[in-house]
Amino acid sequence: MTDSDDPIILLTTGGTIDKLYFDALSEYQIGESILPRLFAMARVTQPFEIEEVLRKDSLELSDADRALIAARVAAAPSSRIVITHGTDTMTETARALADIPGKTIVLVGALAPARFVESDATFNLGMAFATAQVAPPGVYITMNGTVFRADQVVKDRERGAFVKTR
Repeated sequence: MTDSDDPIILLTTGGTIDKLYFDALSEYQIGESILPRLFAMARVTQPFEIEEVLRKDSLELSDADRALIAARVAAAPSSRIVITHGTDTMTETARALADIPGKTIVLVGALAPARFVESDATFNLGMAFATAQVAPPGVYITMNGTVFRADQVVKDRERGAFVKTR
């Protein structure tokens, strides 16, 4: 367990977890993060801070965006970081974070927006928050009820799930 005074930094980058749909014919928009509401509903007492980095679909992320995310992680005063991220390029961003020493970095997303009743977002986010508290330094992805080392996972689009590669 890590020092409970060290807040977990939650960096939001967009992705499905924060998508809004206005009606069945609308295209999505990535709205203001729902994380503060989710953490209030869960009555989280562990110290945390939420910072917005980007509001993009992960397919729109550039190398410059990944460099910005890596810089924010490296500069964060906490050793525990959770990043909300779109699932399509989550593993690419994880690779961009692999060389940051001394931090437990957990990427998390959702296959359905957190605002939907039948979303996986809340469960995935809870797993990410717990992983950030207990895992040793490294880069992880929490999806589908599993904690993966980021260098050992891929998104299987056909199955709609993340799977271990080795």
